[in-house]
Amino acid sequence: MNKTVLVIDDDDILRNTLSNGLRKDGFNVITAQSAENASDVLNRISVDAIILDRMMTGMDGLTFLKQIRNTGNKTPVIMLTAMTGPDNTIDGLSHGANDYLAKPFQMRELVLRLNNIISHYVPVHTAKMPRGLSFVDNEFFVTDTSINASQMLALSGEEKKLLQGLTSPIGNIVPAAPMVAKRLRIKLNIVLSNLDIITVRGHGYKLIDISTNKTNKDTI
Repeated sequence: MNKTVLVIDDDDILRNTLSNGLRKDGFNVITAQSAENASDVLNRISVDAIILDRMMTGMDGLTFLKQIRNTGNKTPVIMLTAMTGPDNTIDGLSHGANDYLAKPFQMRELVLRLNNIISHYVPVHTAKMPRGLSFVDNEFFVTDTSINASQMLALSGEEKKLLQGLTSPIGNIVPAAPMVAKRLRIKLNIVLSNLDIITVRGHGYKLIDISTNKTNKDTI
């Protein structure tokens, strides 16, 4: 599954350049134009890495980094900044950055550094599957508790990728093509009456357990 990167930068041109370049290298990209906006994103979605500008309008990058580290968020962070020199690098690393890259930079170097910090990151939390669903050997299985038996859920590559995003962890909001989300929803509804996929308008889709979740649902 492609890795998801959150790009935080208040420079529209640079943010779009980073987003386009990373997507060409196979990353899923979410962007935020401020630390405050990024905090809202991280409250809803888990990402594999963060590219963080140091000097931004509003909350600066160092303050944001310190804030998320204090909450226990260990997501790998590359600080991307025009503030160069050993003192600034030490300052960024001491606040919790995994790497520090000065502007201007080459996209290829950024991608290599990004892959490096992601490869060394071991998530603290493993994905907890909803009742009746399991993920083993890169496949999803549905369990019938009445007869204590499981069967593999037949999914296309796009459907499996979406379900992985929706369950890593549960509560993720994941962008996807509407037809892919609709097909996945139908397949889940047939075998698991407790699960449903809802639309979060303007953002994507979310998996919920309707036996315990009373959220009003939008229809795909």
